[in-house]
Amino acid sequence: MKNYEITVLLSPDISDEEVKAYQQKVQTLITENAGIITETQSPLRRRLGYPIKDSAGLKKRGAYSLSLSFSMEPDKIESLDKKMKAEDEVLRSMIVYKKPITIRITPEFTPKILKETELPAKTEKIKEKKVELKEIEKKLDEILGE
Repeated sequence: MKNYEITVLLSPDISDEEVKAYQQKVQTLITENAGIITETQSPLRRRLGYPIKDSAGLKKRGAYSLSLSFSMEPDKIESLDKKMKAEDEVLRSMIVYKKPITIRITPEFTPKILKETELPAKTEKIKEKKVELKEIEKKLDEILGE
């Protein structure tokens, strides 16, 4: 199984309940094709950067955006994509492959754990000498030559 993410733009003319029903429909399509849903995001209404024509040929400036992350066998992705694009409410849909994140830890970058004997010695605070205001004024007079 490989990890994928699907993003679907739905027509802004449908109601919020229909959007949630469509999200449920997408989830059932994924699980029917032996997919495992790993993450879902709640649908958002968005303003589009450019108008998109719907199935009737009307230009839409806004859309509902659905996003789901899932795992599925690669041979079943094409049929899922065709089913998504066949729906009238769908303006656009896109399925992308998500590469797994690999983290390599090398000895140079592992944190060094110090023993108590290797800890730096505590430094003592330097006691600051307090200077009186009269001494500061005297020094300023010497510098300014008054």
